[in-house]
Amino acid sequence: MKPNPKSLILLGTALILSSFVLFSGFKASEPPSTIKWTQLFNGKNLKGWEPKIRYHDFKENYGNTFRVQNGNIEVRYDQYSGGKFSEQFGHLFFNKPYSHYLIGVEYRFVGEQLKDGPGWAYRNSGIMIHGQDPLTMKKDQDFPNSIEVQLLGGAGNGERSTANLCTPGTQFVKNGKVIKNHCIESSSKTFNGEQWVRVEVLVLGDSLIVHYVNGEEVLRYERPQLDPVGNAAEGELIKSGSISLQSESHPIDFRKVEIINLEKYAKDPAKLKKVVDELMSEKRVAKQ
Repeated sequence: MKPNPKSLILLGTALILSSFVLFSGFKASEPPSTIKWTQLFNGKNLKGWEPKIRYHDFKENYGNTFRVQNGNIEVRYDQYSGGKFSEQFGHLFFNKPYSHYLIGVEYRFVGEQLKDGPGWAYRNSGIMIHGQDPLTMKKDQDFPNSIEVQLLGGAGNGERSTANLCTPGTQFVKNGKVIKNHCIESSSKTFNGEQWVRVEVLVLGDSLIVHYVNGEEVLRYERPQLDPVGNAAEGELIKSGSISLQSESHPIDFRKVEIINLEKYAKDPAKLKKVVDELMSEKRVAKQ
């Protein structure tokens, strides 16, 4: 997602979530044995996934952008007209919305960016969560209204964190303040080259979202919401939405997209916390 130079606007809010403050530094002695991951990507084809690429109709996979080869979802641009990206930002949507869940994605950046790709999109992709229904996107819309877990690769010449947060059409609350700037960085380290990285995102409806990189918490925030209307300080809270993977002009591979649906625990905070404690007691790191 393109960085936005908007200045940070801090607004007071009376609601501060406290139920899940202890969701870092988990101490459970054993990983969960009864909670299983559901594979959203079957490793063979794009069953359950549909593309929406800017300037093209929903389900039109322009230029074979999203394909499955070697057991990976590959995002490629070798069939683009004239070898140009032409700001045809794309998203590959899973066909089911989610509200309370833990999602795990393993990715790597490969190859070279298209020459006309924006400079900010170098080794740049994302996991879009709490997103709008792709059927409601305009044909020329670049990004779905969503919370973006921004995936970045290092440029080899300095620090560049991953699992950042960007907000196309949205905003959020952090440390009791409404945050309106477009992108904020996580505390992750830099991942250079073509190494695999695992990012997990804990999503608890309209209350809490936490980002993890290779098992380490790197960012947390509360109250995901749409941009406010008029002069309101806060917008409509986002309780659920689509999940999609991003195409922004640099080739990327996704080898794993898996999820644990926590919806059945949503109305039982004590049980939910216990389950999350168990899940996060295991440090899951991408194997090279």
